[in-house]
Amino acid sequence: MRRPRSVDTLNLDEARSRFENWRQSRRGKQPIPDELWSVAVEVARRDGVNPTAVALHLDGGKLKRRMAAADSMTGKAVPPTFVELAAPSVGLRECTIELEGRNTKLRIHWKGATAADVAALSRELWDVAS
Repeated sequence: MRRPRSVDTLNLDEARSRFENWRQSRRGKQPIPDELWSVAVEVARRDGVNPTAVALHLDGGKLKRRMAAADSMTGKAVPPTFVELAAPSVGLRECTIELEGRNTKLRIHWKGATAADVAALSRELWDVAS
């Protein structure tokens, strides 16, 4: 049984064949699936934007924008979705909590806080943010 070839090993003729098969089987004016755009982007990186756009009957400008978007997505760091706050069970002498949003920063310097206080504040901040 043959394994499917990865996008990296596709050549321009194989990409053209995939696009032609999709165009023949689609109904109406469906947008090009992301999987096919990924194929086009990878082939364009190897063979150039204009030859790829012409061969696959794509808008060269849109293909360039897709390439730029794919490049920017791979270079961006993903912000953490969960941050564990580990605090000792005894009272803290002091702590600093820093939060950063898109357009603002919040810094809280707290003296005499307990772990329960920090947990309660975290819940309140979470409720406001969500």
